[in-house]
Amino acid sequence: MTQPQDPALNEGAEAAAERGTRRTLTGVVVSTKMAKTITVQVERTFKHTKYGKYVRRRKRYHAHVETPVNLGDEVEIVASRPLSASKRWRFVRVVKAGADRGVEVSAIDADKNGGNS
Repeated sequence: MTQPQDPALNEGAEAAAERGTRRTLTGVVVSTKMAKTITVQVERTFKHTKYGKYVRRRKRYHAHVETPVNLGDEVEIVASRPLSASKRWRFVRVVKAGADRGVEVSAIDADKNGGNS
């Protein structure tokens, strides 16, 4: 015995299918200083049309996030409607966690101040 599904849910799924897939990018979190916003740096490489050398370009995007994300995490973001003057992307998931620093920030600050903090 299956439960009857809500027709509004089916309409939403059909509308999403008609819209097509949204653009997704993968990059590294470089800033988490804003409220509900992260800065993601996306790196791409392409072959130069004239010289044939591979060129590396980086671009930073502001993405909306509700859950906490750490610096250095590799994340996936997806295009969305404009959420603010600079935010046009939403956080989807963490692809790979960033490397653990291994040292507490408070320990570093104590060493800089000569242990008098």
